[in-house]
Amino acid sequence: MAKRVLFQQGEHRNVMLEDFGPGTMVQVNQHLIVHGNEGVILDPGGHKTYTHLLGEVRNLLGAASLKYIFLSHQDPDIGSSAGALMSGTGATTYISKLWTRFIPHFGYDADLISRIKGIPDEGMVLPLGGLELLVLPAHFLHSPGNFHLYDPVSRFLYSGDVGASFGEETLEVQDFDAHLKFMEGMHRRYMASNRALRAWTAMARTLDIEAIVPQHGGLFRGKALVGRFLDWCDSLACGVDFIDGPYRAPKP
Repeated sequence: MAKRVLFQQGEHRNVMLEDFGPGTMVQVNQHLIVHGNEGVILDPGGHKTYTHLLGEVRNLLGAASLKYIFLSHQDPDIGSSAGALMSGTGATTYISKLWTRFIPHFGYDADLISRIKGIPDEGMVLPLGGLELLVLPAHFLHSPGNFHLYDPVSRFLYSGDVGASFGEETLEVQDFDAHLKFMEGMHRRYMASNRALRAWTAMARTLDIEAIVPQHGGLFRGKALVGRFLDWCDSLACGVDFIDGPYRAPKP
């Protein structure tokens, strides 16, 4: 597992832990934000990542403590390791209120349930070491209970599956047009509709974003690439925009 410091300023750090999942597991990135003496890990991945992840997180935190585990939505590649991480730390898990009674099926011990907190549909402010992180609604992109996280110090928007790509092992996207083939199919199938994407981009454009950082594949850094990505989302037909396509009974 490689670790890369994406941003560092004073007592603030944004670290990416790359986990190119073994075998047929989907590739995922884990992200750690540390501010002062507190940290939050975003979408920590499946239970196969847990042992290495906890060791890396402890090394990176140093004297700081892991305060939160943030889950953008309920998928197993997002947070099936969260219960083990909670057992190994004092962290509280935040996830959409829609999923607080579902994720214990990943195997949470009974004494951890009280540390699972539901995020209201409209989002919230998450305090971290004196910093206010913004938890932003991103519903139906692709989960009906979906959130992203904005860090106002690095100006990173952690976007979960929005912007995700597969098949290109790159940390940062350099050529947007060449990158399209690695993310287009996933977005057309997994994102609910262009209407949902446009609602999200309208919100994103109100923020000062230096980088869009997805959970899979490369990130988009710099105003030009961030703008290209938002423009692409605005025009992308996806999900129920194609509702007439697959609804046909198979022939015996």
